[in-house]
Amino acid sequence: MTGDTEKPAADTPPDRLSNNPTSDYYEPELLARGIGIRFKGKERSNVEEYCISEGWIRVQAGRANDRHGNPLTIKINGEVEAWYEDVGQGD
Repeated sequence: MTGDTEKPAADTPPDRLSNNPTSDYYEPELLARGIGIRFKGKERSNVEEYCISEGWIRVQAGRANDRHGNPLTIKINGEVEAWYEDVGQGD
């Protein structure tokens, strides 16, 4: 990774982020800025967690819940792009 072609770190979302408070990848201060996700070329608003480098997102699987009452999620593989909503897409 070279600094010449990358956006400044303040304008680039992390490689992996979750909106579940029990996750190790939960960062409320980053989520407060608003994260936009494009998955396989289509903007998605129902993403629970994403990983850009591994190329996947997690979305809720209908209304099903696990035994602890948490929504069940499924992992979908594909190209993932992320940006901060307060900065814009910057394409």
